[in-house]
Amino acid sequence: MTGNPDSGATVTVHSASGKFLACAAFSPHSQIIARIWTWDESEEVDEAFFKRRLPQAIARRESLKTTTNAVRWVNAESDGLPGVVVDRYGEFAVCQFLSAGAERWKTTVAETVAAQPGIAGVFERSDVDVREKEGLRPVLGSLIGKPPPPLIEIQEGDCRFWVDVHHGHKTGFYLDQRDNRAMLANYTAGREVLNCFAYTGGFGVWALRGGAARVTNIDTSASALALAHRNVELNGMEASRVENVEGDVFRLLRQYRDSRRQFDMIILDPPKFAESRSQVEAASRGYKDINLLALKLLRPGGGLFTFSCSGLITPDLFQKVVAGAALDSGREVQIVGRLTQAADHPVALNFPEGEYLKGLMCRVV
Repeated sequence: MTGNPDSGATVTVHSASGKFLACAAFSPHSQIIARIWTWDESEEVDEAFFKRRLPQAIARRESLKTTTNAVRWVNAESDGLPGVVVDRYGEFAVCQFLSAGAERWKTTVAETVAAQPGIAGVFERSDVDVREKEGLRPVLGSLIGKPPPPLIEIQEGDCRFWVDVHHGHKTGFYLDQRDNRAMLANYTAGREVLNCFAYTGGFGVWALRGGAARVTNIDTSASALALAHRNVELNGMEASRVENVEGDVFRLLRQYRDSRRQFDMIILDPPKFAESRSQVEAASRGYKDINLLALKLLRPGGGLFTFSCSGLITPDLFQKVVAGAALDSGREVQIVGRLTQAADHPVALNFPEGEYLKGLMCRVV
């Protein structure tokens, strides 16, 4: 490296022979020392660059506005804007600036997002651990316009949800599971459903929309389950069909196993188990444990929607883990569908790491 660039400054990347490769954001504190803005030597990384790329990314989500008002507008590297995440919830945009380069251009990004039609306020949720690796402190608060209310009501197909963008997971809601929630509804009519790691009950509400006889939501957060209850009420559904259980999923699954409780459908949507390569082995054991327990709780013909959002757990490895769980459970299990993140979370072909969410729809034969 030549020169002494500031954190987040734009630098040029050259091959060993001196050939230009890319323009990138410099991060002196991270193991990823440069994140690519552009491969085009003639493209300047300036305000015009972001005012061009941001609306282009937003326009690619235009088709979703007929079914939902909650969309990922910008998906970081996969939209050519590494470290920049923008989610829209109704008239509010929620941004995350996850890298030194994104932080450097925060004001330009926020102003460009605020200028989009229908946006009343831009809110920042950069209160994530990954910023520490970039030498950045966590930040949370309004950037432009009016602050969002404590809860924002969003529409997702035939369902509605309350979203807490101030304190909720990610930017408030798991937008990446939108298509998988809707798919679940096709399989829940008359069934007893167990929704593990339920958060605010997204899968549970869709299970009820599909005609589930009963839904049990499990989560460690009492506040998340309280919002799950409100989401059932928001959709005009019978609260008597829902049981919200606060507690550890691993422990409760063992209790259900020991008491011989059974279900027709189980959803496993755990948080990220592997933050680094050194954690992959332990994470695999965790995934196997919960899948083994879940398979033992399913009635014959029952279904399992099982997910991993750990980017370091590859689809092949995840399938092997679930296969191992099936073998140890003594059940014959079929894969009837493969699940991934929604279309507003695209994966650039030059950034395969962007395919972090993988899921299997399984059936106990």
